This record gives sequence, C-alpha cells and structure tokens, in this order.
Amino acid sequence: MTTPALPGLEALEAADRLVKAVMPATPQYRWPLIERLTGTTTWVKHENYTPLGAFKVRGGLVYMEQLKRTQPQVAGVVSATRGNHGQSVAFAAARHGLRALVVVPRGNSREKNDAMRALGAELVEQGDDFQAALEHAAALARERGWHPMPAFDPALVAGVGTYSLEFLRAVPSLQTVYVPIGLGSGICGMLAAREALGHAVEVVGVVSSAAPAYKRSLEGPELVSCPAETVIADGVACRTPNAAALGLMRGRVARVVAVSDAEVEQAMRDIFQATHNVVEGAGALGLAALRQERDAMRGRTAGIVFTGANVDADVFARVLSAGGGQR
Repeated sequence: MTTPALPGLEALEAADRLVKAVMPATPQYRWPLIERLTGTTTWVKHENYTPLGAFKVRGGLVYMEQLKRTQPQVAGVVSATRGNHGQSVAFAAARHGLRALVVVPRGNSREKNDAMRALGAELVEQGDDFQAALEHAAALARERGWHPMPAFDPALVAGVGTYSLEFLRAVPSLQTVYVPIGLGSGICGMLAAREALGHAVEVVGVVSSAAPAYKRSLEGPELVSCPAETVIADGVACRTPNAAALGLMRGRVARVVAVSDAEVEQAMRDIFQATHNVVEGAGALGLAALRQERDAMRGRTAGIVFTGANVDADVFARVLSAGGGQR
C-alpha cells in the first residue's frame, strides 16, 4: 500500500485552530522530583489535562469536522477502541449531531466504557483484544451503512499532532522526546510537527514489552504481529501494527524502547508521588522509558508526554498500594 505523507505545517495549523475552538493548549511543566528520577532536564506535556483526560480528543475533533464537511449525508460513525479514542469519537460526533457506535474488547476498562456511554456512544463488547474489536467494528459499519472511522488516518494524525506543535514551539531546546506507540497516530503527529517546524528533536517510541509488535516491525523489514498481553498499559495493547503508520515511522523514529508492566506501574507511582497527577498505564510509558535510559540521557533535555489519565480507580489503587509508599 502507498504510505500517506505526514501532515505539513499548514494542515497542523488548520487542525490547531479547530482544536483551540474547543479547548486551550495543554501546559508543559518541569517537575523537580521527576528530574531527580531521570537525571535530565525533563519537560512533561500534560495531555492528561484535556477535556477528556487524553490526547485523543484532538484527533476526533479534526476528523469529525472533515467528515461532516465532505460527507454531510453521513448519519453515524463506527469505531473500535480501548477507550480514549472512543471517547474522542463520541465527543466529536455529538458536536456534529452524529450517532456513534464504539466496539471494545471484552474485559475493557469499566470506567472508560462508562465515560463513552455518558458521552452518547452506543457500546458493543466483542472479541478478546483490540484487533478482534476492530474487525467487528468494520462488520457493524457495513451492516448499518454508517461511516467506519479508522483508528489511524491523516486527519487523526493532524489533530493529535497539535499537542506536538504546542510542545516543540514551547520548548525549542528539547533534544529527545519519548512518545508511546498505540496504533501510531501520536508518534506520527510528533514526527509531523518536528518536520513541519524543522526541529532537531530525536523522537523515541515506547511500547510495552508485553505488546512489542511495533518494536519488532521497526527493527526488521516486515510488519510483525505479536500477542498484546500487557495488563496495565491497555492503551498500547496493539497486536497488529497499522501499515501506513509503520511506513511513516520507518527512518524517522530514532529507536523504540520496550518497558515492562512492572516498570510502567512504578512510573505511575512515581508520577503520583512526584506531581500528584493521575496517569494511566499507557500515559506513563515515557517516564518508564526515560528512567530505563537514564544513564545514556544524563545531562540532556528530554520530553515525555502524559498521554492520558483514564485509569480505573480500583486499578490505580492496586498500583499505588503495591509500591508500599516507596519510590
């Protein structure tokens, strides 16, 4: 298949205007206790501060505006999700008077499911992982005649890329930035912003070691599917990479770091103790990776992204209590 181009500056700035009509820019802060852990000058981009508690809201707003403008006859949208994308779909669809159906795998986060329903989405549970939910969503879209909203698309990349545009403009001294890889829109948005601004930042991807499909695919010539067995980082539980996203990453991502569930849970505890921010497993990947590379990164200016805050209360309580109050 032909790999689409990364959005350019004009597309990113147009997306930024759409996003800013709904929400302000999220802040980026330095936290002294985080810097004590990392040994670097560390900037944190707080996408956990968006109206939906995750960066995905940006992509949904831009995608849905384009859909309604180009296909005004569409009645509804269908998408698969582990939660944050689905909240974005429901939120943005409601703004345009569209119905939204989201498919989640069985055993998905109860609180993310509740949030999607509260935003107006019809929720269907199907399959044992995201890939199975994705396949069922495609079938439901055909059955209903609704628009099948993808989990990766140039409009989504432009939308979520607006946080990277904000980040790189706010911190031009950034040398390395760690970005979690779920299906790829977030890291491709960072790559797009880097190229659009002519920024020299090194972009490092982060995956769960229990969902290593993107890492293995980027380390070889072929797309590789792997079981997604992470317990804590459901937002990056990808079994099969998106071919278009993979094509955009090749030759642009400096490296991919794999972090264990134990490292992710420690990062979640560290974040709460150092900043009193609640961050979900996928949102803590950047700190986990930077701590893993602490020695190599010492003295540099690094960026991490708290991509989301949407962790179930019982899960977060277990993670905090498992630390025994020690960091």
